[in-house]
Amino acid sequence: MMEWLSLYGGDIGDYAKIIIADLILSGDNALIIGMAAAGLAPERRKQAILYGMIIAALLRIVFAVVATKLLGIPGLLFVGGLLLCWVCWRLYVEIRAGIDEQAEHALEDAEDPEKGYTGAPRRTLFSALISITIADVSMSLDNVLAVAAIADQDTTKLVVGLGLAILMMAFAATLIMHILTKYPWISWLGLIVLIYVAGEMLYRGVVDVNTGVGPMLGLMEGWPTGKGGSH
Repeated sequence: MMEWLSLYGGDIGDYAKIIIADLILSGDNALIIGMAAAGLAPERRKQAILYGMIIAALLRIVFAVVATKLLGIPGLLFVGGLLLCWVCWRLYVEIRAGIDEQAEHALEDAEDPEKGYTGAPRRTLFSALISITIADVSMSLDNVLAVAAIADQDTTKLVVGLGLAILMMAFAATLIMHILTKYPWISWLGLIVLIYVAGEMLYRGVVDVNTGVGPMLGLMEGWPTGKGGSH
């Protein structure tokens, strides 16, 4: 029993971290999607929200799979740790600015046929999704870095964790934003998790015998720090 817990307990914890990171970092994506959907005719908005969330999530999976491979290159783990520190700062600023609350209102406006744009269709669903996709591409770095660092080159863990987050965001985006707005401590908890992940990433980026900048520059011998191999 103890062997099973030690074998799978860490994996379960990593899946939970991936889901938490993805959800608390989805506020800006949800805000963009809600604003774009609110500009459509009412009958097209729910489709735009659903498809927009799926596009955002699929982009994160593709980018994160690539990122997990790149983090195996010597030196890039340390760079990724520094970038993740920037992500933590950005999340802190977003929490203080109430981005989740803004996203919740934007999604609610889009789902209310009497709010947002209510005239004759002036843009197509396709054009709205193109706008959402372009915005998501430019805003995916935070999600990608966070989940790639947690997955630690385990593609299965990455896809399953993000897949669960996809389902949650695609079918309950407004509810999730409402919960994050009503219980801001969840976002603060997520920030603490990301700070821990960033610290661990920086540590490994310095001392890891295969990818650390310390051994790479000849400053130390280094030692293995990976939590798991590639899958």
